[in-house]
Amino acid sequence: MKILKAAAITGVFIVLLLLVYYVHVSFCRVDVVLYSALADACIAAALTAVLMFALRAFAVFSGLERILLVMVWLLGGYAFAISIPTVIDRSLSFYILEKLHQRGGGIRADRFADVFTTEYLVEARLVDVRLTEQLESGTIAIHDGCVRLTPRGERMAGMSAYFRAHFLPAHRLLMGEYTDDLTDPFRHSVKQVDYQCR
Repeated sequence: MKILKAAAITGVFIVLLLLVYYVHVSFCRVDVVLYSALADACIAAALTAVLMFALRAFAVFSGLERILLVMVWLLGGYAFAISIPTVIDRSLSFYILEKLHQRGGGIRADRFADVFTTEYLVEARLVDVRLTEQLESGTIAIHDGCVRLTPRGERMAGMSAYFRAHFLPAHRLLMGEYTDDLTDPFRHSVKQVDYQCR
């Protein structure tokens, strides 16, 4: 009996999550897709919790069981936020599939670098999106046309570089070859550039 009721109220959560998400993205301003979807998950979990506590049908659950259900909904909402809207919004892999579809199902392999530099950056407004996300996250600041790391950004960059160097695959398949290139992507970077801020 409890399992059926837990499934029913979880179904209510899923419907509310999708409804809140749809209303949010259709009628409200969104700064960062990930943060917006996480907020939607919290709103849907809170609304579902209110229903669960208010309706007698769910009085069979103990306080601990109710808290656990709310935690499951929050985790499910987090998984939704990361796995669907954020992945589709950010994913180069999905862009490739959509671009192949747009171009009739096929693009020459030796022209993908051109597609990324001349089409992807413009169509996805990639620079604008990523700078907005970092500004909203508090990891960068822009002053006088110069983008600089904040102290939080310095910490995040250090943690990311450490994880990349020590915990990403050292033998990763890239176009038929196993390589560690992505554990240190700046290994072969140009040393002298003219775009640094003074």
